[in-house]
Amino acid sequence: MAEEDIEQVKRKRGRPRKSPPADENASMSPEATEKRKVGRPRKDSGVSPSPATHFSLPASEKRTRSLSSRGANHFTPSTSEKRKRGRPRKVLNLSAEGLSSNSSAKRGRGRGRGRPRKHSSSTPLPGSNKAAAVVSGSNAKAENGVLGSIANGGDGSPEDMDARDRDTAVQRLKNRDRPCKRGYSGTGHDHADGGQAAMNMQGKLERSSDRNLSPHNRRYHKSTHQSSSLLGLPMSISAQPAHAAHADMMMEEVVKHSPFMDAVVKVFCVHTEPNFSLPWQMKRQFSSNSSGFIISGRRVLTNAHSVEHHTQVKVKRRGSDTKYLATVLAIGTECDIALLTVKSDEFWEGVSPVDFGALPSLQDAVTVVGYPIGGDTISVTSGVVSRIEVTSYVHGATELLGVQIDAAINAGNSGGPAFNAKGQCVGIAFQSLKHEDAENIGYVIPTPVINHFINDFERNGDYTGFPILGIDWQKIENPDLRKSLGMDPQQKGVRVRRVELTAPAAKHLQSSDIILSFDGIDVANDGTVPFRHGERIGFSYLVSQKYTGEQARVRILRNKKFLEFDVQLDTHKRLVPAHIKGRPPSYYILAGIVFAAVSVPYLRSEYGKDYDYDAPVKLLDKLLYSMAQTEDEQLVVISQVLVADINIGYEDIVNTQVLALNGTSVRNLKHLAHMVETCKEEFLRLDLEYHQMIVLETKKAKSATEEILVTHCIPSAMSEDLKS
Repeated sequence: MAEEDIEQVKRKRGRPRKSPPADENASMSPEATEKRKVGRPRKDSGVSPSPATHFSLPASEKRTRSLSSRGANHFTPSTSEKRKRGRPRKVLNLSAEGLSSNSSAKRGRGRGRGRPRKHSSSTPLPGSNKAAAVVSGSNAKAENGVLGSIANGGDGSPEDMDARDRDTAVQRLKNRDRPCKRGYSGTGHDHADGGQAAMNMQGKLERSSDRNLSPHNRRYHKSTHQSSSLLGLPMSISAQPAHAAHADMMMEEVVKHSPFMDAVVKVFCVHTEPNFSLPWQMKRQFSSNSSGFIISGRRVLTNAHSVEHHTQVKVKRRGSDTKYLATVLAIGTECDIALLTVKSDEFWEGVSPVDFGALPSLQDAVTVVGYPIGGDTISVTSGVVSRIEVTSYVHGATELLGVQIDAAINAGNSGGPAFNAKGQCVGIAFQSLKHEDAENIGYVIPTPVINHFINDFERNGDYTGFPILGIDWQKIENPDLRKSLGMDPQQKGVRVRRVELTAPAAKHLQSSDIILSFDGIDVANDGTVPFRHGERIGFSYLVSQKYTGEQARVRILRNKKFLEFDVQLDTHKRLVPAHIKGRPPSYYILAGIVFAAVSVPYLRSEYGKDYDYDAPVKLLDKLLYSMAQTEDEQLVVISQVLVADINIGYEDIVNTQVLALNGTSVRNLKHLAHMVETCKEEFLRLDLEYHQMIVLETKKAKSATEEILVTHCIPSAMSEDLKS
């Protein structure tokens, strides 16, 4: 080897070990010279090391040790090796310039038994193989590392390395430290080349060739995935389940080609909710953050619950520091969708609206984009479609088509879009299932529901709602039941239990009618209809695809006769409404007794979010099973009693329904207020449920009302809607 080559290798190795003077080596015995080079032989070894044996250190070796030929000779570990086995050196702190942590090196690569590999500094170890010195946390490239060869009887100097050994060691170190093109490191080393990591992030995923991997790399390449996600790279696809790998690939493509992500906005809303306990005033305002996205027509879509009872709404685009005032155009309580717009032209500059895609299929990959808790910037989570069926919408207290996904949907994701692999919006994130027996169950509003909401607004200039048929029905899967109803064995359908008197269907349908088909589509005995290939769905989905005021052809069986009707569809008139639609709650006060109309928000205010368990059974029965007999019927109860001398003994009568006043049935709160104000009788007698009664002297009750209003700073004895 030329002298300049020797000097170059020495510079790469670092500080070379001082060689003893020539005369000193000459005066030493061969045994002493050998001990100085390779250490003291083991006591149990009777064979002296052979200086003629040469081999290169395998690239898979991660621990610094003195080696012998296979099974021939054994040597005591060097001092550096003892220290390394006993107490590990501290891992060097990595710089923040494109380097990840060493967490990937702690996943069980130490001798294949799951033990964390102990790092040491890159300083050459005296008396041991220079090529075996562990590269530090910066994971220097092979061409900048220290190369050498162990030979029995040699000291690892360039003179002891032939050309083949040196080239082999160089190639193996290069392969060991080469960044993996799949987005994770082959050996678990941290990438020092931040530019290479960024290039891997921007480029398409490529498969690594096993030809370019060392034996250690080839084995580990197939066994586990790395923590190079800390570099912003996806995990190994080969180490994930099939659907997770597909979701990651989809997310990679969507994020890389993401001009549509600029259409995702952050929604800031100030809410002022009504106070049902003190209905003459409002609650203290509070703020919330959610997500939304821009669609055609200079409009923004978000969730209805994100802007419910809004006082002020602002939106901010991705990468912008400006919040723009937004106007709420429509709120769809049933479908939990709201439509916004922004007057400022600056807000719409340079942004492309989101395009809508078709209803996804099972196992299709989806990416949910929004601004959930945990940070201020945009967040992206991915998953697959796991279920499509008619789903309960918690906010709207209705059942509409919904898509279940396994992507994370957290607070703040509400209103954010869910994209498919083409970058098309296939849904709006709106709720998730939180249960000890459930994990990663989120729901998105699918495009058929979104398009229905948008078309409804464009048709009518406002949101009119999703229509219903206005019946309760029963499955008729039992053959004896079908036979008793006069059905042939081949006939299928559902039985009408009852019909809402306020629904247009009451003109045509009766109890015990058998609905055989809806709009020409046969209904099965379990109430389902064909949906897509291999899928069935509840026939209420067909009803929800209609618009308010439209007609549907219904074929029925009544007393063994076939009948067909064109039934008009209308919105639901509930006895206990799910929402008060932005209006302040109604109330009426008489002698300190506060009367109110029951709604779902009222029950939630009185009994908390678990009102469906904690509310009185009578009220829950009215909520779940009772139907309004007239369009203006309300469930009137005594909300509370403001204690005064005139109402002594009535303080504990709370949340009890008022049935009649002086023998006249109470239809609604306005009817009750009118009867009290116009009463000429000496006494006011209120008939309550559970056969309770309240009696007040008319003149004294009206006089005491004024005093009680002044005492409690109440502006009026009735809400504004009752005065007209």
